[in-house]
Amino acid sequence: MIEAFIQHIKKKSLLDTDKNYLLACSGGLDSVCLGTLMYHAKIPFEVAHVNFHLRGSESDGDEVFVKELAASWGKKFHVHHAQTAQTVEEKHISTQMAAREIRYDWFEETRKTRNLDGIVLAHHKDDQIETIFLNLTRGTGIEGVYGMADKRGWLIRPLLPFSRDEIKEFAEKNSIRWREDSSNTKTDYKRNKLRLVALPALYETTENTKENLLTSFERLKDTGKAFSGLFDLWKSKSIQEKEDLQTLHFQYFIHMEGATTLLYFWLRSYGFNSDQAKEIYETCTYQESGKIFTSTDYVVNIDRQQIILSPKALIFDEIELTKNDLGFTLPEGKYEMLKLEEVSEIDPNKANAMLDLDQLEFPLTIRNWNEGDKFIPLGMKNSKKISDFLIDLKIPVVQKQRTKVLVSGGKIAWILGLRIADWAKCTAATRKTLYLKKR
Repeated sequence: MIEAFIQHIKKKSLLDTDKNYLLACSGGLDSVCLGTLMYHAKIPFEVAHVNFHLRGSESDGDEVFVKELAASWGKKFHVHHAQTAQTVEEKHISTQMAAREIRYDWFEETRKTRNLDGIVLAHHKDDQIETIFLNLTRGTGIEGVYGMADKRGWLIRPLLPFSRDEIKEFAEKNSIRWREDSSNTKTDYKRNKLRLVALPALYETTENTKENLLTSFERLKDTGKAFSGLFDLWKSKSIQEKEDLQTLHFQYFIHMEGATTLLYFWLRSYGFNSDQAKEIYETCTYQESGKIFTSTDYVVNIDRQQIILSPKALIFDEIELTKNDLGFTLPEGKYEMLKLEEVSEIDPNKANAMLDLDQLEFPLTIRNWNEGDKFIPLGMKNSKKISDFLIDLKIPVVQKQRTKVLVSGGKIAWILGLRIADWAKCTAATRKTLYLKKR
């Protein structure tokens, strides 16, 4: 097994004799054998052990055993005495979750303090199968079969190709001692129940079940990665991005197989779950325009054959601008206020506005538009309700909610980003221009 281990870590570039690592060692079979393999492979490492103080003298015995083991290898020993019960009470999480959080946080802290090149963990082939089944019971979808990686960030798992039986056989052949954790025999933990009851029953159904499962998981993992690449291609061609708005037209997904999955992969990073993705898709198929879905920070609007994704609108009251101001900041961005004596041409960019300074009455006010607001759009003589103006332009609901107006002397001079009022425009008679320019 030593030779197979050395070949594996070389092939995968997992461990290097020129680097120094932190071995997470509980004192159990797997981590003790991993340390032994690293020792014989001449991989430099230090030993880290967490005493969770959950099993009385048994926990203390584990600590003493690992300390002596590290000394026999000639390795530096680190120990952390965890306040596990306190963490459970403070964070309202299970003992298993608390222990996991404590050990990973401390391992990383020790790695940084000691300037080590990675944290080496003793997860093996059987752990991988258990992890994947647990993931699937949580409804993780295809990514649940990815399981644990050989290397992810600072975490390194060089035993994943080896089974528990292979590791135990190696230990027995080499007279390696280890500690047994009595809690591993209890079936009141989900992982233990899976390991001790469910999986053994599954393995008895057919020959090579374990290997066949791993082969299937690898194929599904490859399928998932292929889908991920195709999803990125679909997203780049189908979703339009403008500032902080993303828009997806129905035509790009509504009749596709697996459309709900496409929506979920798009929206999940914005806090939406798979159930919401399914409901959004159903809303689109029923053409229910105007329906809104929310996550913690984002909003999805179904509007005019489109899904529109945007951040939740920031709270905005209003701001006042004096003649001496040089600029202002809105949730949508920063603007400059430039006073120009001569203007040779009007800026066509709708994000900006050029107004006749002498026609304006200060202070100016920027606020959200209100129902009943009216203005005279550039090029027109009669006033128009802003609500009708936005409908005519087919402005999406989410954008309507964020639309702001610049008010001068009680009159609307500009609908920001859309149109100035005719009365505030620059003419041949204009002597001074107020140029509001978005940075």
